[in-house]
Amino acid sequence: MKRTALITGATSGLGYEFVKLFAADGYNLVLVARNNQKLEEIKHTFPHIEVTIIAKDLSVPGAANEVFQEVKKKGINIDALINNAGFGLMGNFVDLDLQKQSEMIQLNITALTELTYYFLPSLKQQNKARILNVASTAAFQPGPLMAVYYATKAYVLSFSEALVEELKGSSVTVTTLCPGATKTNFGSVASVEGTKMFSRAMSSKIVAQQGYQAMMHGKRVIITGGLNKAGALAAKFLPRSLGAKIAMYVAGEK
Repeated sequence: MKRTALITGATSGLGYEFVKLFAADGYNLVLVARNNQKLEEIKHTFPHIEVTIIAKDLSVPGAANEVFQEVKKKGINIDALINNAGFGLMGNFVDLDLQKQSEMIQLNITALTELTYYFLPSLKQQNKARILNVASTAAFQPGPLMAVYYATKAYVLSFSEALVEELKGSSVTVTTLCPGATKTNFGSVASVEGTKMFSRAMSSKIVAQQGYQAMMHGKRVIITGGLNKAGALAAKFLPRSLGAKIAMYVAGEK
């Protein structure tokens, strides 16, 4: 029986790269994103596998449960859960739209947590099930000018590493992918493409490949890129106040 991967944020960037990687390995797919037209286009790109599409905005409360119920109704067993959907915003916390920031928390934290909660019991019944949660190098320090985004990614990393311990001895592994700046539509949505942090953005294809391989090997955390690894390591030893100053510097214009 073919294995099945559920991927959120599947229509672009890292999400679409994960789609291609799983399809190449012969997985059936459940793809979740807001844009139904793009989902349909992707579905027809992979006629050799079964692709189920679910057009859903996970930044809306209750959407994660609706995804779970739809998958359950279709009788699909999930072997790999890829919590990739997320977005960020650039600007002073008090100047950014509160509703948008609340939607960021709902998508980056709440939807990821709920999907993991809903699917974990059945994942534990599968053989060698995988969870991949996409965090960021932002998880390792405070982030002025992207305060809420950095905080959401710190949650993802902490939550995921805790699950690793809880699931020891089970058939489920949890991997946290922590990329730095990556060439996706994240940069344009967050309005950070012209900043220092994006001056050396990595290819989404390379980031996805490294994350995919780490997940398949059951690795706990994967930080992509040599400079990103060095920065994450340094963040462990620097005072958090200094880490915040550095983060604010790299958020500045080139």
